[in-house]
Amino acid sequence: MPEYLTPGVYLEETSFRSKSIEGVATSTFGMAGLTRYGPTPYDITAPGSDPMAMTPQPTLVTSYTEFERAFGGLDGVGLATDQRNYLAFAARAFFGNGGRRLYVSRVFPFALDANEAIDLTKNFATLPIPVPPDGPPPVPPAGAPAATWRTRWPGAAGNEFNIRVSLQRSKNVLIGSTAGAAPPGATPKPGVLQGLGSDAVVEMYAGDAKIPPGTDPKSGNPNPPAADSLRIVGNDGKGNQTLIDPATGASTPVPAAGALASHLTLTVTVSWGRRTDVYPGLELNPAHPRSIANILQAADPNDEACLVWLDIPGSPAAGPGPAPVSDQLTPLLTALLTLSQPKYLTGGTEGAALSPDAIKGEKADPDNVNKAATGLEALLEVEDIAIVASPNAIGFSTEAERKTAVDDLIAHCEAPHAYRIGIIDPPANASLSEVRTFRSQFDSTYAALYYPWVEIVDPTVRVDPSAAPARLDLPPSGFTAGIYARNDVQRGVHKAPANEVILGITKFVQNVTYDRQAVLNPEGINALRFFEGRANRVWGARTISSDPEWKYVNVRRLFVYLEHSIDKSTQWAVFEPNNERLWASIRQSIEDFLLVVWRTGALMGTKPEEAFFVRCDRTTMAQNDLDNGRLICLIGVAPTYPAEFVIFRIGQWTADAQQA
Repeated sequence: MPEYLTPGVYLEETSFRSKSIEGVATSTFGMAGLTRYGPTPYDITAPGSDPMAMTPQPTLVTSYTEFERAFGGLDGVGLATDQRNYLAFAARAFFGNGGRRLYVSRVFPFALDANEAIDLTKNFATLPIPVPPDGPPPVPPAGAPAATWRTRWPGAAGNEFNIRVSLQRSKNVLIGSTAGAAPPGATPKPGVLQGLGSDAVVEMYAGDAKIPPGTDPKSGNPNPPAADSLRIVGNDGKGNQTLIDPATGASTPVPAAGALASHLTLTVTVSWGRRTDVYPGLELNPAHPRSIANILQAADPNDEACLVWLDIPGSPAAGPGPAPVSDQLTPLLTALLTLSQPKYLTGGTEGAALSPDAIKGEKADPDNVNKAATGLEALLEVEDIAIVASPNAIGFSTEAERKTAVDDLIAHCEAPHAYRIGIIDPPANASLSEVRTFRSQFDSTYAALYYPWVEIVDPTVRVDPSAAPARLDLPPSGFTAGIYARNDVQRGVHKAPANEVILGITKFVQNVTYDRQAVLNPEGINALRFFEGRANRVWGARTISSDPEWKYVNVRRLFVYLEHSIDKSTQWAVFEPNNERLWASIRQSIEDFLLVVWRTGALMGTKPEEAFFVRCDRTTMAQNDLDNGRLICLIGVAPTYPAEFVIFRIGQWTADAQQA
C-alpha cells in the first residue's frame, strides 16, 4: 500500500472499471522478395561497404504511388530466366483490390568475393567527379575524385540514373556600411551581406565588377570561380559577419564598401525514368544545415526516398577523408560544374541469383547492431502485419526450391507470436493434377492456396492501336491479399474472404468449372472462378489444413485476431499480484471484449453465454501454478462458419394437401 507518513490530505486517482481490450488491425499485408530498387538492409561493417550505409526495417507504403517511389516500377528484376517483377505486380494488385497498408522487405542477394564475404562495391552504381587536370588549386592528388555520386541502394537500376547538377547564383549583394560614412578618425563599421547566415559560401569580386562571371557562351556551362575568390561567411562572436578564406582559414571583416559578393548554391536534379527529383538551393559548405553533403547523404537524408547521395572526401557523410571539404571548395565546385550536362551512374549489378534462403532471410545479429534482419525474418519484427506472401517463390526453376520457399513462408506464419496467415501461389501453368500434387506437400492451418493464375493487360507495354493489348499472367496472391483487406474493412475478419469480385483482371488462366472445383475444394485448394453476369470471384475459403476444426480461413483469422488483441492489451497484468482481484479484472476485460465481438456477428449464439466463456479462478490454476508465478485463463468462443453449401430442399405440394 502507499506510504502515509506526514499528516495531511492525500488525493489519489483510482479506477473502478476494467481495462479495455482494443482489437488489432487485420488488413496489413507484408511481402518479401525482389524489387527493382529500394531499401534493403546490409551489413555496414562488410569490407568495401559505405561507412554510413543504413540497415532499415521493412518499409511501409500506403499506395502504389508510394511503392513506385520507394521500390521502382514494374520493369524486370533479378538474374533468373524469368525476370518478371512479381512483387511489384502483387503490390499493384493489392492496392487495386482495396488494400491500404503494405510492408515490403526487399531481398537483395549480394555478390560474394573469394572469401565468401559480401562485396558491396560490386552492386552499387557510382559516378566519380574528377577534378579537371588544369583545374584551379588546391587540386587533390592525381586520380582522386573531388566527389562521387553513389546510389543509396544496390541494383542494376542505378545504372539508369540521370544526374544533372547546375550552378545557380543569387542576385548580387552590395557590401556597404550599415551606418553610412564614419566620422573623421573613427573606425569604419564593417559591412553586411544581407540575407546570408553563417557557413554560406560566396564569391567575391572587385568593386569595379558590374556582374560576376557568367556562362561560357561556347559550352553553355557556368564559369568556374577564381581560385582565390571563394569565402565562407563566419561570425566574430560579437554579431559581426566575417569572411573566412577556405584555403588558409584566415578571417577578415566584411568590407564596408568597394566589393561585390555572389551567393553560390547548387540545384541537383535526379532523373530516373518518368521520375524527377529536384533539390534546389543546396550549399557547398558541409557545416551548413542545407549543404549538399547533409541533404543528400547516405544515412539520414531529408528525403527518405532519395535515390543517390554525394560522397565527398572529408565530409561527415563520407567519414574520414584526405582533407576537409573546406579546403576543396574550389576544385569541388569546378568539378560539379562539369555535370551541368546529364551524366549516368554505372557499375550497379543485381548481385547473385535469388535463392529460397535469401527470401527466408536471417535474424538480426544481437552482437552486431549494424546487421539487421532480412527477408521474411525482417517482417517478423513488424507486429502490424496480418497477411504475408512471397510472390517470388513461384519463380524458382525446380520443384524443390519452390517447396522450400513455401515451407519457409508457412514456418514464418506459425512462429510464436507471429499472428498472421500466409497466401500461397500455385506453380505457373499448373494443371489440375499438378496443383493437387503441389498442395499435397503442405499441411498448415496458417496458410491458404488459391488457383489458378490470373491474366491482366500488361501495363508495361506501350499501347499499339493496330494490335490487340498485350496480356500478362500473374500469380493470385496480391489480388487475394487485397480482397482480404477489403473484406476486413467492409465486413470484418470473421467474414470469409470469398464470393468477392477480383478487380483489375481480364480472365483466369485456367477455367475452373463446377466439376473441377468438386475435386479441388475438398483438398483445400480455393478456386478462382468466372460466373456469367457476376464477374470473376474468389470461390473458396479453406486453409491447407487436414484438421477439420481449422478448415476455414475466416476461423483461423478470427482466432488470430482474438489472440493478438488479448495478448497486446493484457501486458499490464505481468508482475501484478496474482490473486483473486487480478483474476476478476482479467475476466472482466476479456468478457467485455468478447461481448463486442459477439455483437458484430463474429460468434454464434443468441446470447453471450452461448457465444463464449472466460474462466480465471481456482478451477484453472493449481497451487503449483501460483507458486511458480503462472496465471492461467481459459477462454472458449463459438466462431461462425461460412455457409459454404447453401441447400434448398424443394418437393411437390398438392393443392388439397393438409399441412401437418
